[in-house]
Amino acid sequence: MGGAWWFESAWSADPMLAMSWVAWVIVSITLHELAHGWAAIRRGDTTPIDTGHMSWNPVVHMGLFSLIVFALVGIAWGAMPINPSRIRGRHGDAAVAFAGPLMNLYLAAGCILGRALWEGYAHGLADPFHANISTALFVGAFLNLVLFAFNLLPIMPLDGGRILASYHPPYARLMETQGGVFLMLGLFMLVFFFGFQYIFGAAMTMAAVAVDLVLSVLPGTP
Repeated sequence: MGGAWWFESAWSADPMLAMSWVAWVIVSITLHELAHGWAAIRRGDTTPIDTGHMSWNPVVHMGLFSLIVFALVGIAWGAMPINPSRIRGRHGDAAVAFAGPLMNLYLAAGCILGRALWEGYAHGLADPFHANISTALFVGAFLNLVLFAFNLLPIMPLDGGRILASYHPPYARLMETQGGVFLMLGLFMLVFFFGFQYIFGAAMTMAAVAVDLVLSVLPGTP
């Protein structure tokens, strides 16, 4: 088996699952980072424009190393350069940090609504077309719920850590020390390797429950 074992495994289970995962990871990370950029610009920081990062090109946001890791293990990340000293307002830093996860929440909500509408009103369509669209929408829903929850964990360098640092100066000062950096790195690795599976499972459950809830209030559905 090659380096992209995760893709081969997903493809063997359901080709649409594999393709949806690739597409949604790229789209979700790109929009997440663009949301940070839009929020920063709105607050007076033009760094995202100055550095050429207000682009729809996913490579600009994810970078070569992230794309290599994505090809190997199916996970990726992105970055949006900002200059906190140029951001206006008491809540500016927190608003810019929260913009990324908020975008993921919007995407999740859109996919949940789309999946419910699809299941409610397009159930007469033949498979595999019906099943493929349903799979793609569900992957978008739970993946973006994962990104929303994971990024809001109060650990640097996640968005939740940046939000906490903007309101809790002792935490911000701790992050400026070498010990603080190593502490956060250790916590991040601990959560990623031992807690991510629980976030993933909870997101799948929440997405399924949310779809069923929306379906239950749609008029004229079986």
